[in-house]
Amino acid sequence: MTDAPIGRVSADTMTPLVFIHDAAIDDFIATLLIESMPQFDLKGVIIANADCVPEPGIEVASRVNQFMGRPDLPLGLSKARGWNPFPWPYRGDCIRLGAIPILAPFTSNVPTPPPSGDDLLADMLQAAIDTGTPLTILLTTGFTPLTDVLAARPELAQGVGQIVWMGGALDVKGNLDPSTIPAEVANKHAEWNVFWDPFAADEALARFGEVAVFPLDITDTAAVTKELMATLQAQGAEHSFSQFAYEAYDLVSEEPFYDMWNVTSTVWLDAPELYSAPRQTPLQVVQWGFEQGWLQPAPPEADRPSHNLYLSFADQPGFYDYVTTRLARSA
Repeated sequence: MTDAPIGRVSADTMTPLVFIHDAAIDDFIATLLIESMPQFDLKGVIIANADCVPEPGIEVASRVNQFMGRPDLPLGLSKARGWNPFPWPYRGDCIRLGAIPILAPFTSNVPTPPPSGDDLLADMLQAAIDTGTPLTILLTTGFTPLTDVLAARPELAQGVGQIVWMGGALDVKGNLDPSTIPAEVANKHAEWNVFWDPFAADEALARFGEVAVFPLDITDTAAVTKELMATLQAQGAEHSFSQFAYEAYDLVSEEPFYDMWNVTSTVWLDAPELYSAPRQTPLQVVQWGFEQGWLQPAPPEADRPSHNLYLSFADQPGFYDYVTTRLARSA
């Protein structure tokens, strides 16, 4: 049984959106891109304690909000706890991001302890119900921040509109690295946003239909290329958003495995024509054993809703052009 979302907004109305992420470098470029999308109204940002260190993560999020001219954008820290913690070397990227020169003028205005991301999400979902306007959820971390809130208040599921999620790996290898976690759990199929909390991922995919899923199959083809970096650097002389993206990606541009994971799912919101038609299939997640976190098609007898898996670009050069064009702006 799936939760049916409430009615869609009309074409001439901005769509409310919440961005739930874990303060990875790519998440903040995605945030700048959302700000360039006139049809979306970014209502709030929620940070999950996953691929980050939570306090530096939410503090850099506050500084990015100020940088892009949104100092009052609601910001909260989820109470969600994952099952398999991200490696510390990955989580430290948010600290390095906080040291890039373009953010130097900005100071975090997040109190201690940070505002509750759970309360923020609950308030936005209740507003969606009260106004009859569904809330689009862009999720580039595990599903736990959403499933935890709905476990406490199941009625809020009626406020959920489109869910867009970066996670999983279907026809390609996962990204668990045995050099960063014990080989005994580093299976070849799991992707980190699923592996972090496979139980929440399985629960959400069983509950909600037509989730737009962007697995490693497509993000593996969205590398931080030298051409992208050169364009951002050139544009950075006149456009602060490009300079931010250049300085941020420069921290990881020499890492061969670093891709535009979260930007890939974000761009789809505004430019779905750049993506090949999705594969439509129900999904399930292996929850126990060595293959924990393996996202895979569910058998018919599982009686699960179908989801839209975006596995490739229809126009890969157009994807890169979209990113650089949208970032050719200043706060």
